[in-house]
Amino acid sequence: MPINLMTTIAGSLLETFFPKGWDLAKLDEVCARKPETIAEPEEWWSKKFEAVACETLADFDTMMGHEIALEIAHAKAEKKQIAFILPVGPMGMYRWAVYFLKAWNVDCKHVHGFNMDEWSDAEGNTLPADDPGAFQNAMEQAFYGPLGKLTVPAKQRHFATPDALPKYASQIKLLKEKGAKLVTVYGIGRACHIAFWEPHFAEEYTTLAAWKADTHRLGAQLCPMTVEQNAITSFKSRTTLVPTRANTVGPGLFLQSDRCIGGADGALGRGMMWQGMSLWASLHHQPTQWIPSTFMPTMPGRLFFLKELAGPLEPECN
Repeated sequence: MPINLMTTIAGSLLETFFPKGWDLAKLDEVCARKPETIAEPEEWWSKKFEAVACETLADFDTMMGHEIALEIAHAKAEKKQIAFILPVGPMGMYRWAVYFLKAWNVDCKHVHGFNMDEWSDAEGNTLPADDPGAFQNAMEQAFYGPLGKLTVPAKQRHFATPDALPKYASQIKLLKEKGAKLVTVYGIGRACHIAFWEPHFAEEYTTLAAWKADTHRLGAQLCPMTVEQNAITSFKSRTTLVPTRANTVGPGLFLQSDRCIGGADGALGRGMMWQGMSLWASLHHQPTQWIPSTFMPTMPGRLFFLKELAGPLEPECN
C-alpha cells in the first residue's frame, strides 16, 4: 500500500482540514496526468475557452496584459462601455496592460473597474486605502496610477469596501443593460477559490443554483490554505500579518461575465511551486461548487499559465 496523504490522513491533524466536498483521490488522479495533456479540452469546457501555456513569467505577464489591453481597445473602438472585475494576484500583467494602452494611446474613460476582493475583519471593515497590504493601494500603484492621463476616471474605480461591495451587483447590472461588456480577470487560489470565494462556502447552500446566485460576502472566513498561500506570495512568509477574513465578490457576479481572462503563475523557482494542483483541478475536475475555479473553463475566455505548472507533479526534494 502506498504511503501518501490518502492512506495516512485518518487520525491525523489534517483529517478535518480540507473542504468536506473534496475527493482527494480524484484530485490525485487529475494531477497524475501527463503534462502535455493539460490544455486538452474537457466536454464541459466552453467552446470559446482556451488554456494558453506560457514558457516564462515574462511571457505570461506580457500575454495576459495584452489580453486585458485588447479588451479595452476593442470596446473603445466599438464606442461601448466595459466593466472589469479585477484581481490583486496575479499582478505582473497590469504593467503590460498599461504599456500597450499607452503605446496605442487608448484612454480608459469607458472602463469601469470593480476590485473583486479586499482584506477585512469579521464585520467587513477593510484596511485603509493607502495601507501597503490593501488591494486598493496595489491597484492604484500598478494600474490606475501608471496610466496617467489615460486612466480610468476615479468615480469608475470601485473597491470591495463594506459600503461599496453590496452595490456592485446593481451597478454591473445597469452597465450591462446599457450594453457594457463584463470581463472578469482572475487568479486561482491554492484552495481553488476565485476572488476569495472559498470552497467551504458550498456547504451553506442547498442547491447549486443558490450558490451560483450569491453576489458577494462581507467578512468572509478564509480557508487556512488561503492564509498560508498569501503568507508566501504577498506577506514575505509572515503569517501573523495575514487577515483571516475578506470581502469578496461571489459567483453571482463573476459567472455573469461575457468573457474571462485568467492567470496561473504560481511557480517559486528551483522547481518549487504552489499552484500546480490548483491549475490541474481547475481545468480537469468536473465543475463543482466545492472547487469554485472549476467553473471558469465553462466560460468564454483564456486562462494563461506557466508551462512548468503542468508538471509532471512528482516529488523532487528541494
